[in-house]
Amino acid sequence: MISTQRIVYCTNPHCTDPVNTYGNRLCANCLTPLTYKYLWAVDTKKINLEPGEKIASRYQVISPQIWLDTQPILIPDISEKIPDKLIPYLRLHNLRSHLPHVYGFVRLPQNNNDNILLLENAPINDKGSLYPAIIDVWEHSTAVRQVYWLWQILELWQPLSELGVAGSLLVPENLRVQGWCVRLLELIENTNTPSLQQLGESWQPIVAISNTKVNNSLKKIVKQMCSGVVDFENISAQLNQLLLSAAAELPLTLKVSGITDKGRQLHANEDNCFPNSNTSKENSILPKVSIVCDGIGGHEGGEVASNLAVQSVKLQIRALLAEVAQQTEIVSPELLKQQIEASLRVVNNLICNANNEQKRQKRERMATTLVMSVQIPQSVQTTGNWRSENACELYLANIGDSRAYWITRDYCQLLTVDDDVATREVSHSRSLYRQALQRPDATALTQALGTKEGEFLHPHIRRLILEEDGILLLCSDGLSDNNLVEHYWRDYALPVLTGEVSTEEAADSWIKLANQKNGHDNISVVITHCRVIPDYLAVVTPKVSEVEVLQTEPELAASSQALLDLRLSDDEPVINTTTVATKKEPKRKHNPILLLAGLLVMLLGFTALGLLGWWLIQPKSFNKACQRLPYSLERFCPPD
Repeated sequence: MISTQRIVYCTNPHCTDPVNTYGNRLCANCLTPLTYKYLWAVDTKKINLEPGEKIASRYQVISPQIWLDTQPILIPDISEKIPDKLIPYLRLHNLRSHLPHVYGFVRLPQNNNDNILLLENAPINDKGSLYPAIIDVWEHSTAVRQVYWLWQILELWQPLSELGVAGSLLVPENLRVQGWCVRLLELIENTNTPSLQQLGESWQPIVAISNTKVNNSLKKIVKQMCSGVVDFENISAQLNQLLLSAAAELPLTLKVSGITDKGRQLHANEDNCFPNSNTSKENSILPKVSIVCDGIGGHEGGEVASNLAVQSVKLQIRALLAEVAQQTEIVSPELLKQQIEASLRVVNNLICNANNEQKRQKRERMATTLVMSVQIPQSVQTTGNWRSENACELYLANIGDSRAYWITRDYCQLLTVDDDVATREVSHSRSLYRQALQRPDATALTQALGTKEGEFLHPHIRRLILEEDGILLLCSDGLSDNNLVEHYWRDYALPVLTGEVSTEEAADSWIKLANQKNGHDNISVVITHCRVIPDYLAVVTPKVSEVEVLQTEPELAASSQALLDLRLSDDEPVINTTTVATKKEPKRKHNPILLLAGLLVMLLGFTALGLLGWWLIQPKSFNKACQRLPYSLERFCPPD
């Protein structure tokens, strides 16, 4: 049956009139933001479905494979036993930035044999249309983005190969792009185990139409892959080198602001963030580092844990940045991830040791969540053959349920995965995500800094390349609860990108929104506005006094016990803003002798022109002056 009017139901369970016209942003009755849950219906191409048709009284057909769940508050149909073909989706749940996950099933009236699999988090925009395929936008994309897409595919190759679905990366129409991010429509089981050679062959058509400065280098890499004589590590290293060389030509400007608030219903603030009101603008790690920690364990525990975590993380990362600055060769992403993870284990053990010394047990143990970003400058020879001091790399780490979002003018992307019971159940293939969310302990944390020894800590760490203008938003669950960021990012982030409001004003506005809509918890927000200007030659090189200098302080080499002795400030963080524009002009060496000779020639030339003009305009006064010169010079004067 074809419906004549599209409707969407409000997700507020207390709404007395939940029926809304399709296209409205807010519920007409209770003003709750409406959720448009677009789903990808697998294997429906051969079924004759008309746009507008309603399936199972809730799914509106937008196109044969794109359906809208008009009643997202209801639990979708789920099989009692999880089919084997869904296991890869569940095991790969932590790769949600790139992969869809299982929503549920539906049985069509005309097809009683099989259930239709519905996937959420598919590459579908908020208008119900697919994001473009890589091959459709490749030719008009920048060199950095082209290499970045291929690097992401290579990163996905191994985890997908282990679960027998690497063939998903060989189908051009299955690979979609949302800005910088590669996203898959669905997972496709391998008929035969694909090889790295086949991956290279799948890249040949797009590399063939490339016309950027990295074209020859990409063709060389693809040729090696197709030959089958180069291993994965070698290809990965070459592609990473090319990616950093291309990204290093981009001028990166960062502006960061942080603020925290106790919330409307609480008397104490267990959150902590960096930067804050006590942060000096001369701090050497600004604006490269931003941190949000949400303490656990009450005022006497959570507040101490979050403060200790922020202070000690800063010391660890300062040491890492200083060490990287001394390297003459590119440090690989794998090694940088290992270093960041090692730093977090040190911080974890500091809090854990404090718990042990105070004999805190079980729920009494203080702990904290953490989400952190580190922009690591590396000296790189660019594709333009000049030396840049920043390759636009940013590393993101999270433990617990504090989150990170990347926001541009076109979209808002959640970059982190919560460490909670629901995620654990899905990752262990015990439940589908919508089913796991119904558990009473679904949002209970499965790990945090300080609860266990560092060897049991498994932080999520990923690398991003900052190759477009955007906002990196770090926040505690006081803001992210009830999907506030997903619902309101246009109102609060876009004005920063358009220059209408500052990062400080935006952070304060997010706090006010969280207090208005949530307010049940402490709230912390750190906003980093990342700008990449296309014409890097127009960027003014900062003065020496304005350029950040990385210094290795004595504390960096101290033991973990020394960090325990940190004096933690009781002042409540408010706002801090720091801006640094990275140097992106090619360095040129000048010969001082040649410079001096050039200046002398210019001086003599201007003097000669001045004397000539004097002689032509006032010859008598010129000759009188000339006659007063010593005899040795008077002979050079012109005749009367």
